[in-house]
Amino acid sequence: DTVVCMGGEILGKPKDEADAFEMLRLLSGKTHSVYTGVCLVTPEGERSGVEETFVTFRSLSDEEILSYIRTGSPLDKAGAYGIQSSAALFVERICGDYNNIFGLPAARMMRALRALVQMDE
Repeated sequence: DTVVCMGGEILGKPKDEADAFEMLRLLSGKTHSVYTGVCLVTPEGERSGVEETFVTFRSLSDEEILSYIRTGSPLDKAGAYGIQSSAALFVERICGDYNNIFGLPAARMMRALRALVQMDE
C-alpha cells in the first residue's frame, strides 16, 4: 500500500473534501515522502521492502486546491492527490522512483524478482 508522510504525520485517504483541502494545504510549498510497501512471495522464498520517494509541491492557492478537489480525484488517494492526474501540475520536484508515487515501485520490484529468481537457480 502507499502512504504520504509530511513532518511525521501519515496522510492516508481523506475522509471528505474538507480533509482533502487540509492535506493539500499542508503539502503546499513543501517536500513530503511517499512510501510504498512491496512484498513478493513464491514457493522459493519472499522479498519485501519499502520504497521512499520525495515529492516537492510548489505553493498552491486555495482556488487551485478547491478546483482540484471538485474533480473528485483526491478523495480516494493517499495524501489527497494522484500524480497521474492534474495534480501533476502541483509538483515542482521529485527525488526517487516516480512510479512509487502511484503505488508501483518498479525498480524495487524488479530487484526483488531478480533476487527470488537467483534463489531458485
